[in-house]
Amino acid sequence: MKEMKDREQLNQYLHAHQIESVFNEQLIPHLSLYSFNQGELICSQGEPSEYLYVLVKGKIKIYTTSTEGKSLILSFKKPLELIGDIEYVQGIDIINTVEAVSSVCMIGVHQRWLKKYGSDYVPLLQFVLKTITQKFYLKSNSLSFNLMYPVEVRLASYLLSVSFDESDSQFKGQLEAASLRDAANLIGTSYRHLNRVIQQFCAEGLIERNKGFILVKNREGLSTLANHNIYE
Repeated sequence: MKEMKDREQLNQYLHAHQIESVFNEQLIPHLSLYSFNQGELICSQGEPSEYLYVLVKGKIKIYTTSTEGKSLILSFKKPLELIGDIEYVQGIDIINTVEAVSSVCMIGVHQRWLKKYGSDYVPLLQFVLKTITQKFYLKSNSLSFNLMYPVEVRLASYLLSVSFDESDSQFKGQLEAASLRDAANLIGTSYRHLNRVIQQFCAEGLIERNKGFILVKNREGLSTLANHNIYE
């Protein structure tokens, strides 16, 4: 994480996403702009929650990890999204791990300033409430998809989500072959089954497995198979 000392850029993000009114005059000076590199953790499950973040650029991955160490992907998020909102309202530790899929920019504010200046500010409270209720709706759908859809559909969606960021045309991600076990855990299948599906996708010309990476060759074909990105 790197703090970007650029108030003009911060104000531009506030204006671009039409959220200037969400923060009152007392809170604005305490907002900071942070950047995260691809693959960098923004927050980790079980850690103390200190900041409320607003995703204003890039794509993030949200997943949960069991006590046995198995991970389950919950969703991929693009702007505009809040991170740490449920934890702030409930006063609890971080619920899920959040990781940058592409280069990410976040507007962050420490909870102590939220409690001091925002606890009774209606526009902020309405913004948080709207975001939280939307999250629970999308989470319910995502978990249902994970249970109802075959591995082929879930893998196609996962590959699309980690390989492309609509807000950054320069971002062309690729899945490292060494991380396939993690990918299997994230989409809720076995490593052996995942490899069978990957071989199937390679035979169909959808992807290419080469030099330790998996590259998407036919984005439209994967999109058709996924129907829509179930993780977004």
